[in-house]
Amino acid sequence: MKFLSNEEEALKYLKKAAEVALNSTCLRSKCGSVIVKNNEIIGSGFNSPPNNDENQRRCLSLKESYHKKITDKTCCVHAEQRAIMDTLKKNPDKIQGSRLYFVRLKGNEISKSGKPYCTICSKMALDSGIKEFVLWHEQGICVYDTEEYNELSFKFNPSV
Repeated sequence: MKFLSNEEEALKYLKKAAEVALNSTCLRSKCGSVIVKNNEIIGSGFNSPPNNDENQRRCLSLKESYHKKITDKTCCVHAEQRAIMDTLKKNPDKIQGSRLYFVRLKGNEISKSGKPYCTICSKMALDSGIKEFVLWHEQGICVYDTEEYNELSFKFNPSV
């Protein structure tokens, strides 16, 4: 991982991801992602239940109520997953070597990210050919190689 010294371009895309996050219908948190290659947004996504189907909504269910083998206890398709699917539909020839920007909103403002933890999204990004993941941490904007992001996601321990 590396922290960017010139954050201007990254901020532009993080703000675009925040705009996309405003479309989220999740009752727990609003997230957005954009995928960029050669200074062009080639895909975007926000978190919401599959097909925005109210019958699929479980946003406010207690995660402890699910069986331990259920690894993703949210009801939503993740913003990163939607952005990857959007890119594969619209720009499949451009996804290889691209960069994914992710944000979570607190109110309508970007909330600083914690450590990488979602193996579902990290595996999907790795498999689709995305080269880098970008998160905005308290220390600054950080770019992770997707392989490193995936490894860190598997090592994540919320109690540390």
